[in-house]
Amino acid sequence: MKNATFRQLRVFNEVARHLSFARAAEVLHLTPPAVTMQVKELEGHVGLKLFERQGRQVTLTTAGEYMLVYARKVLATLKDAEDAAARLQRLEVGTLTIGMVSTAKYFLPSLLAEFHREHQGVELKLAVGNREQLVKMLQGNEVDIAIMGRPPTEMATRAEPFAAHPHVFVAAVDHPLLKSGHPSAEALRQYGFITRERGSGTRAAMEKFMEQARVEPHVVMEMSSNETIKQAVMAGMGISFLSLHTIGLELEHGLIAIVDVEGTPIVRGWNVVHTLSKLLSPAAESFRYFMLERAEGYLADKYGSFMHLTPAG
Repeated sequence: MKNATFRQLRVFNEVARHLSFARAAEVLHLTPPAVTMQVKELEGHVGLKLFERQGRQVTLTTAGEYMLVYARKVLATLKDAEDAAARLQRLEVGTLTIGMVSTAKYFLPSLLAEFHREHQGVELKLAVGNREQLVKMLQGNEVDIAIMGRPPTEMATRAEPFAAHPHVFVAAVDHPLLKSGHPSAEALRQYGFITRERGSGTRAAMEKFMEQARVEPHVVMEMSSNETIKQAVMAGMGISFLSLHTIGLELEHGLIAIVDVEGTPIVRGWNVVHTLSKLLSPAAESFRYFMLERAEGYLADKYGSFMHLTPAG
């Protein structure tokens, strides 16, 4: 292993992340043959095969799974060294990897564009997943900073709320529930629910609300995509519980309706999160301050007209 290069470890890490040589090549801006060559060279240094390939299917060998743990530790240590050097130089340069839950994609790209205009020396990378996946990214030091709702309890983190995050029940614009005016949670019992997958923060918030109301939701579909859920709701296939920040366009054009259920909206908080063990680079610190200073005003301007929002405290 002593002759392995950081480049080979980075390539190996990306192939393992995507279980695809072609996808890793795309992410790394390399050709697939170049990726294959780097992996073969690393396998030569290790003396063991790291991947099994059957057609297009790629899996890690047992040796590959072990080596991946150490490769990620080496890469994380290198990233920490680069961040330390940047702090010493007080430069806002380098790569900033931001993790976000999928719900944040409806507002975070606009804020990132503004941040990048002010910090053009920083290269931004995004990693998207549900809450469960994002916690694993933080644990694996795969992201510098994360944008999420409920912060992790599984590890020591610094979580700072930057804005209110309302969640509402939604239905098709001609749904019978809308004639009830202000229905109770009990009134939802007879209708089918289209929900996010388990592991999603939105799903957890819905289940907590329904449990407190002592109502068991009749789940007819589980989906990992907010977009697909919205289309199913608009088509009259069921009701759902979604972040207000995912439905702004549909509300603006009268394509979906908020069901004014008693006790809603459920207002959670958006948080900017990083692990306490991680020393933030100047770029990451700048992004943290940017979100704390700018994000709440942006969200209030964009979504405040749809309902009264309680500021994050």
